[in-house]
Amino acid sequence: MLKYLQRLARYWRHRAEDMPNPLLNKTRRVRRAVTAQEIAALKTSADLEYNLGLIKKVLGESSDLQVRRFYLGQEKVLPAALLFLESMLEGRLMDEHVLRPLLYDAPVIGLHTGQEVLLALQRNSLLTRSQSRWLAELAPALDELLRGSALLLVEGEMRLLSVEIKGYQVRAIQESEKEPVVRGPRDAFVEHLQTNISLVRRRIHSPNLQVEKMEIGRVSQNGVVILYIRGLCDPQLVCYVRQRLQSVTVDAIQESYYLEELLQDSILSPFPQLGNTERPDRAVAALLEGRLVILTDNSPQALIAPGEFFSLLETSEDYNQNYLFATFVRFLRYAAFAVSLVLPSFYIATTTYHQEMIPSKLLLSIISARQGVPFPALVEALTMELMFEILREAGVRLPRPVGQAVSIVGALVIGQASVQAGLVSALMVIVVAFTGIASFSVPHFSLGQTVRILRFPLMLTAALLGLFGVMCFILVILLHMASLQSFGVPYLAPAAPLRAASLRDVLVRLPGSGMHRPAGREER
Repeated sequence: MLKYLQRLARYWRHRAEDMPNPLLNKTRRVRRAVTAQEIAALKTSADLEYNLGLIKKVLGESSDLQVRRFYLGQEKVLPAALLFLESMLEGRLMDEHVLRPLLYDAPVIGLHTGQEVLLALQRNSLLTRSQSRWLAELAPALDELLRGSALLLVEGEMRLLSVEIKGYQVRAIQESEKEPVVRGPRDAFVEHLQTNISLVRRRIHSPNLQVEKMEIGRVSQNGVVILYIRGLCDPQLVCYVRQRLQSVTVDAIQESYYLEELLQDSILSPFPQLGNTERPDRAVAALLEGRLVILTDNSPQALIAPGEFFSLLETSEDYNQNYLFATFVRFLRYAAFAVSLVLPSFYIATTTYHQEMIPSKLLLSIISARQGVPFPALVEALTMELMFEILREAGVRLPRPVGQAVSIVGALVIGQASVQAGLVSALMVIVVAFTGIASFSVPHFSLGQTVRILRFPLMLTAALLGLFGVMCFILVILLHMASLQSFGVPYLAPAAPLRAASLRDVLVRLPGSGMHRPAGREER
C-alpha cells in the first residue's frame, strides 16, 4: 500500500511539472539580477546602437528610462542619443543646459558640422553645466545615470558624456519636531545629503573641516559622509571609524540606525553608544568638541561618535541661556533620569518589604489607599506601566491631533476608572504618571528607550529582593556601563576614568570664561 501511494505521488508530481503554470511562465520572463562584476566586464564600442543595447540590457525594461535621439550638426549625419531617468531629473534643466546648446546654440557660434560639435563637447566648451565629464567605462556611467545624470552617446565615440542635471524633489528645511528648541536655530537636517552638508558648512567656515564620502550598500549604494575638524578630532578615531564603515557589508542603508547598529562596539547593550541628532547646531557643537559626525543619504539623523553617556544628557540649549539656569535644568534632568528609572521599583520595595522606612502618617495613607485592591504592588505597577506604554505607542502611531487626544484622554479615563473600580490604588497612578513625565525629560530619545526597557526588570528585582535587589541591579548597570566603550572611549568618561579637568561641563555648566581653555594649553 505504501509503495502504491509513493508511485501515485511521483506520478502527480511529474504531472504537475509538465502542466503549464501561468505564474511560472510569467516569472521566467523576468530577467535575472545583474552583478557588479558582469557590469564591469562590459565594454563600450564606437557603435551607438551597440552602446544603447548594452545599457538597456543592464537596466532592463524600466519605464522611466527615456532615450532622446537627434543629430549633431546641420548635415544630420552624426547620430547621437541622450539617455536619462525622467524620475531623477528636471526636464527644464535638461532642455536649457543640454538640448538647447546641442541643437540651437551650436550653429549660432559657428559649429555647423557634427564633428565640430563633438570636438567642442570634448573640449567642454559647449554645454553650460559645470559638472560634466567623459567616461570610458560603462560601470561609472551607469552609476552616474542612476544618480540623476544624463548620458550623451555619440556615433563613433566610445566614451560617454555624463551631465549632472539632478532635479528630484527633496523636503524643505523645517524645524525639528523631535528636538524642539526655545532659543536657538530652528533649522533641521533633511533627507538630502548635500543639503545637510551645506547646513554644517554654513556654521563652520574653516579649511580644516573635512568631508569624506563613501558609498555603502551592495544594492542601494547609499552615500555616507564623515565630517571632522583637523586639529580637534583624534586622527585615530577618524581612521577607526573609516575602517569600520568600509567593513560594513549590507545590501542597503535605509536609515542612519542601520549604521548605528553596525558600528556599535557592544550589540547586546541596551545603551546607545552613538549620539544622534536632527539639529545642525548640535552636530556642529560635537565637531567643535573634537567628535566625528556621520551623515547618511535619505536620513535626517546625524550620528555623533563617540557617544559617551553624559553627552546624551546634554542639550544645545544649555549653552544658549544663562549658565545658572542651565546648571539648574541640568540637575533637574539628572534627577528626572534617576526618577524615571527607579521610582516604581522603589515604591514596590518599600511598600512590600520596608514599611518601617515610611513615616507613620504616610504609611497609614498608603494602607487606606490600598484597601480593597486585590493585587500586590508588583502587579499594580506592571499593569499601569504596560498600559502607559501602550497609550504612548498609540499616541505615536496615530495621526498627530488624534494621537495627542488618545494619549491624554486615555490616560485620564483609564487611570480614573481603574481607581474607582478598585483595581489599582490612587498612589500607584501618581507614581506611574510621575515616572512617565520624568522619562520625557530625558533629552536623547534612544536613552529614554533604554530607561523604559530597564524599568521592568528593576521592578521584578524589587519585588523579589526589596531595596537590596534594587541596589544590586543598579550596581550591575553601573558595572556594565563602565565596561562599555564607544570607539575606544570609555562610556562613562570623564567620570570613569576620572578626568577632573573635563568635569567642568558634566554636572554643571560653567560660564563661557571658565569653559574655554587658554590658547596652547592641553587638558590632561
